[in-house]
Amino acid sequence: MSSSSLHPMLNMAIKAARAAGAIINRAALDVESVRVSTKQVNDFVTEVDQASEQAIIETLLTAYPDHGILAEESGNEYGNPRSNHIWIIDPLDGTTNFIHGFPVYCVSIALAVNGRIEQAVVYDPTRNDLFTATRGRGAFLNERRIRVSKRTLLRDTLITTGFPFRPGDNFKQYMAMLSDVMQRTSGVRRPGAAALDLAYVAAGFSDGFFETGLSIWDVAAGSLLVTEAGGLVGNFTGEADFLEQREVLAGTPRIYGQLVPILAKYSKFASAGDKAGVRQALNDDGAEPAADTPAEPDAGQAE
Repeated sequence: MSSSSLHPMLNMAIKAARAAGAIINRAALDVESVRVSTKQVNDFVTEVDQASEQAIIETLLTAYPDHGILAEESGNEYGNPRSNHIWIIDPLDGTTNFIHGFPVYCVSIALAVNGRIEQAVVYDPTRNDLFTATRGRGAFLNERRIRVSKRTLLRDTLITTGFPFRPGDNFKQYMAMLSDVMQRTSGVRRPGAAALDLAYVAAGFSDGFFETGLSIWDVAAGSLLVTEAGGLVGNFTGEADFLEQREVLAGTPRIYGQLVPILAKYSKFASAGDKAGVRQALNDDGAEPAADTPAEPDAGQAE
């Protein structure tokens, strides 16, 4: 799809993502000198996140001064919070990878119109991979149409995930969930940038993805890529409303359908009986009782 035929707002998002990518690539040449601060334990922000975010916001608000902004580092302090057009931005998804020079991170930009994601860009500056989607017009990688994989058997699949990393996260329950998935698939990977994980499901590089504790800016753009590539996205019980629920499952339609029965009992929306069964199973393994402590509402996945 040539840039001339793209939706003008998508074109502007691409421009913003590339500007951010240039800042990230420059900083990656000397990652040792990047200043890092800690938002909370294992949750980092760098001057690169902040410079990247400013470049994106400046590009978008110069073009659309009346639009709203919801960004990981600055929240909604820029733009018009009452606009029905809200840009949802993660300026550097995979900060922990970036700090270590591990080349798996991306820029994620989505546009919500009246609460529905309409435009999406996920840009991987390391590989110069640009994933884009406009609602109803398909998903693309570097201007070539992408579709979710055709695999239908869970045992043949490659599934991606993200590990919990904050104190208070339910590690024991996560390990049980991971064990359930690992034993039924051909492989599980943990790349470290959720927006890119979703883009990879859309491109068919993996067959499914699941993670808890994610914020809206981690999943907004990637979720449109998946659905426009013919996949499904929801929470662990298979409900379509997941953007602000801090649990996300994505996959090819057939694989998604097979992952729901495995993951549903671990959902925060699971029935009381299912939750009790999970706690009992964890206790039988000599585990601590599973704490039902939700993550801090503002503790976005820094990654």
